[in-house]
Amino acid sequence: MPGTVPTADMAQLSLRIRQLAREAGFQRCGISGIELREDEAHLADWLGKGLYGTMEWMARHGAMRARPQELLPGTVRVISVGLDYGHKDDAAAWATLNDAERAYVARYALGRDYHKLMRNRLQKLAERVAAEIGPFGHRVFVDSAPVLERALARNAGLGWIGKHTCLIDKDGGAWFFLGEIYVDLPLPVDAPASAHCGTCTRCIDVCPTAAIIAPHRLDARRCISYLTIEHDGAIPLEMRPLMGNRIYGCDDCQLVCPWNKFARRTDEPDFRARNDLDTATLPQLFAWEEDEFLRRT
Repeated sequence: MPGTVPTADMAQLSLRIRQLAREAGFQRCGISGIELREDEAHLADWLGKGLYGTMEWMARHGAMRARPQELLPGTVRVISVGLDYGHKDDAAAWATLNDAERAYVARYALGRDYHKLMRNRLQKLAERVAAEIGPFGHRVFVDSAPVLERALARNAGLGWIGKHTCLIDKDGGAWFFLGEIYVDLPLPVDAPASAHCGTCTRCIDVCPTAAIIAPHRLDARRCISYLTIEHDGAIPLEMRPLMGNRIYGCDDCQLVCPWNKFARRTDEPDFRARNDLDTATLPQLFAWEEDEFLRRT
């Protein structure tokens, strides 16, 4: 019901939403339109080349991912937020990667599942907005539907998409989660973030499996994060020697990114390493039975 807010007040509402987002615990908040034509073409080319591996859901919902108004009719703006999860312990991460006895788990997975935390905060943010302006059309997303979240966040000014395909904030690095609220409010939009990777190719050069086949182009079939989390079936034999001790996800491209020197250490208790996942050895994890795995992850 966007008509309940006079157009002249939308700029003030935009500022209020940012304030409420900060109060909800998000470090970043921006607003974008829903035009993603160039990103849709890039996605279609990526899908057409089969670079998505066994993630058939990517192909099924490819077009909708770049068309917010088809996913939620009435959508005219997207509120994007970012939540830091950085740990500021790069030396410890490299020490684990260089120890053949230890198991490496991607930083984002060391703590509790971020989806529930972010979804609850986004829903409360939407409820606080509704409490001030009245009911409005909206829906909250946290990696839960076909949403082209990095492109939307870029357009909302949260950062640029790096050559490793992660979003980078020049003031806060790239260790942060993304979430969105699709809304039917004609809010003023932010300026898209400009890119600042320059000639740097550290992420491309460090990738253990050469999964970054070109700047901004990832072959999921070679990506360790995909192979250890999303891949349906056995990991191809030729990829196994390249994976080292990375058993769940991979952070190499993030660890070498120069912009992550500006990343902030998270204060979120839920994102702290749990159950010794940051110090576990491979034999310890291999010995887990299913019930122990479910209890401790």
